[in-house]
Amino acid sequence: MLFLYNLAIHIAGFFLRTIALFSPKIKLFVEGRKNVFDTLQEKIKPEDKTIWFHSASLGEYEQGLPVIEKIKEKYPAHKIVVTFFSPSGYEVRKNNTVADATVYLPLDSKSNAKKFIKIVHPEKAFFIKYEFWLNYLKELENHKTPTYLISGIFRDNQMFFKWYGGFYRKALNAFTYFFVQNEKSKQKIESLAFKNVIVSGDTRFDRVNAILERDNRLDYIENFKNNQPTIVIGSSWPKDEVLIAEYINQAPENIKFIIAPHNIKPDQISNLKSLITKPTILFSEKENKDLSVYNVFIIDIVGILTKIYSYGTIAYVGGGFGNPGIHNILEPATFGIPIVIGPNYSNFAEAIALVEIGGCTPITTSTELKEIFDRLLNDPSFLKEKSEICRSFIQDNKGATDTIIKLVS
Repeated sequence: MLFLYNLAIHIAGFFLRTIALFSPKIKLFVEGRKNVFDTLQEKIKPEDKTIWFHSASLGEYEQGLPVIEKIKEKYPAHKIVVTFFSPSGYEVRKNNTVADATVYLPLDSKSNAKKFIKIVHPEKAFFIKYEFWLNYLKELENHKTPTYLISGIFRDNQMFFKWYGGFYRKALNAFTYFFVQNEKSKQKIESLAFKNVIVSGDTRFDRVNAILERDNRLDYIENFKNNQPTIVIGSSWPKDEVLIAEYINQAPENIKFIIAPHNIKPDQISNLKSLITKPTILFSEKENKDLSVYNVFIIDIVGILTKIYSYGTIAYVGGGFGNPGIHNILEPATFGIPIVIGPNYSNFAEAIALVEIGGCTPITTSTELKEIFDRLLNDPSFLKEKSEICRSFIQDNKGATDTIIKLVS
C-alpha cells in the first residue's frame, strides 16, 4: 500500500503540472514549489537550530499561531520554519513576521522528504490539526525528532480507522504527543492503542481571545455605523447573499449592514450589489464620502473582517449553504456577538457546541433568517442572553496553548 501511495504522489505531481497550464491557483501551487529547497538553503544553515510548523492552509496557520508565538518566545535562538500545502494559506501569509522561513511544503515523495529534513534538520516538528504526510513523518521518526499534532481532530471516516489503513496507522508512530480538541478524538486515537494522547482543546480559542487585546478601531466603520444597530455578514457566498439581500431590502431604515464576501472578484461584488435596493457603497468607493448616509457597506478587500466584527450587533457567518460548510464563527463570538449560520455545520465542533448552548442559530430559509434577526434586534434581553453565551464560550475554552507548551518544552 505504501508503494501505491508513493506512486500516487508522483502521478499527482505530473497531473498538477499539466493542470497548472490552465488553472491560476494550481499554477501557484506548482510554481511556488520550484525554488523551495534553494530558499531553505539560503535561510537555514547547518549550524542553525530550527523548529518546524506545518499547516495545510490559512485556517490551520491561524489555529497554530498562538503555539508558534509561544515557542518563538521560549526558543529565541531557534529559527522557525513554517510550511503550507495550499496557495490560499501561503499566498496570504508568506510575509508573516513570526517565521524565519515560510515556504510551500514540497510534495510528499521519499526524496523530497529526505532532502527537506536534511536541510531544515528540525529539533521539533508540529503538524496543525491534520495532514499526515507519510514520508515526512517516516523521515522525522528515522531522525528521532519529537513530533506533535496540535488541535488534532480524529473522525470515523479517516484512513486510520479503515481496515485497509494499516500503512497510515503505522505513520502515527512518529508522533510524540497527540494534542486533540475533544474527548471523542482522544477515544478514536486511543482505539488504535496510542496512549500519548492529551485533550488540550482548540488553540483557536486562544487566538481569537488575543484579538480583544489589540486595537480594533476603524474610523470609517464608526462613521458608517453612526451608533445604529449593525449586522455584520462575514465570508458570505452567493447562496447566503440571496437570503441576506432579501432581508436587507425590507429591513427598517435604522439597521446597518456590513457585508464582507468570501470572494471579492468584481463580477461577484457587482452581482451582490445588484441584489440590494438600499443605499449601498463599496469599501473601494469610500474616500471623501459621508458613509453614515448609506445602509449597506460592502467590503471589497480582505484582511479587516475581524476588526469589523467588533462593531456588530449580530453576525451572520457565511458558507453554511455550501460544502464543507461555515467559516470562522469564533471571531465574532469573542466579541460577544450572537451568530446566525446556514445549515451545513456538522464538520465543525465549535459550531455544534455553540448551537447546542444557544449562542449560534442555524437557519435554512429566508423566513427563519427574518425571525431570528428580528427577535435579536427587537428583544434586548434575548440579545444580551445570546451575546453572553458567545462571550463565555470563548473564555471557558481558552488555555490549549499553555497545555501544549508545558509538555513540549
